[in-house]
Amino acid sequence: MIKPLLLVVEDEPVSRELLVGALQESGYALKVATTGEDAWRIIAAERSRIDAILLDRLLPDMDALALLPRLKADPGLAHVPVIMQTSLAGESEVEEGLRAGAYYYLTKPFPPETLLAIVRSAVQDHRDYVLLQQGLRQTRHILTHLERAEFWFRTQDDARDLATLSAHVAPDPTRVVLGLTELMLNAVEHGNLGITYDEKTRLLAENALEAEVERRLALPEYAGRRARLKIDRDADAVRFTVRDQGLGFDWSPYIDLSPARAFDTHGRGIAMSRLLSFDTLEYRKAGNEVVGSVTLTAPPSRGD
Repeated sequence: MIKPLLLVVEDEPVSRELLVGALQESGYALKVATTGEDAWRIIAAERSRIDAILLDRLLPDMDALALLPRLKADPGLAHVPVIMQTSLAGESEVEEGLRAGAYYYLTKPFPPETLLAIVRSAVQDHRDYVLLQQGLRQTRHILTHLERAEFWFRTQDDARDLATLSAHVAPDPTRVVLGLTELMLNAVEHGNLGITYDEKTRLLAENALEAEVERRLALPEYAGRRARLKIDRDADAVRFTVRDQGLGFDWSPYIDLSPARAFDTHGRGIAMSRLLSFDTLEYRKAGNEVVGSVTLTAPPSRGD
């Protein structure tokens, strides 16, 4: 398996040495830059290979946030995760970074285990995104004439495969697939299997989430649970409704990107779904049903 490639952008020698040592020891391939312009040259040369960027907030030639608009404006780079390393951890600074697209944070100084947990989460998110895009390119079914459908799913693989297929109902499948996958994985992990936010934090830190999901899927109290995806299309919009058999949750703290969770290994999926994948996102009932809508610019064709 090809090693994940990380770009480390850090001008301070001691911090750079600690980062490089910890990441190389954990099996990552690295490119290292000490200025913003050096970083951009590496990004341009390695654009198809980089899995995540660790970016120091204060660089000698620029504020690191100046790099983010260039990344986000490039469709080939927009989804590469940026992990901001900073001692500027106030709420206003974190909000500024979140608005610019830095969805992962490390506060200096940070212990090695925190560094590795955040990096592992960011790299996995990016590789999952790449796999989803490959699945979209390989799935060429014509679903633009679909008006109504309903599916059930039970496992994480079910959710990913079904989201990849169903995203083709929308005008821009590459936009919808990431958010739809997040909502469907939440239905499995948090909804049907009852994995709490704190439990997921711990499991990700221990690299044990997949094993715990498999364990719970086999338990009698969860074995019969199924989540459902319903798709409805009319002249105005495509609506994806995801419903699970859990007790629900208070979704309101997760609908926006929050500085309070910027340093966590997860907790961005709902907000990113609303911001990047859907025109509207609405939770219903106790929080165990969510509807993501995509507005149509024109009604679906009725021709052959």
